[in-house]
Amino acid sequence: VQLVESGGGLVQAGGSLRLSCTASGSIFSINVMGWYRQAPGKQRELVASITKGGSTNYADSVKGRFTISRDNTKDTMNTMYLHTNSLKPEDTAVYYCNARAGLGNTYEFWGQGTQVTVSS
Repeated sequence: VQLVESGGGLVQAGGSLRLSCTASGSIFSINVMGWYRQAPGKQRELVASITKGGSTNYADSVKGRFTISRDNTKDTMNTMYLHTNSLKPEDTAVYYCNARAGLGNTYEFWGQGTQVTVSS
């Protein structure tokens, strides 16, 4: 599975961005996709995740501001989005796309990351 992110950039506080992650390869095996972020000097953290069935999970810090969604084609997850609203300077980070696949989510894949910078 290969993951490619897009949509990052520089935005003012209060603004919005839509991040996209496109999966290719053995996408039929993907069970869960998610967005993680890592700010300088901090550990990578989960932002939001979505299952093949559509169940979502959000970090408390982004609830009500971010929305995760996905396109399913023939019961496979191929594209995932993160709609970010009311962005804050503390949302500044590199955002990574993640996919877990296989029985028991044995396999894990990461994208290269996309930078989101929120200016105050």
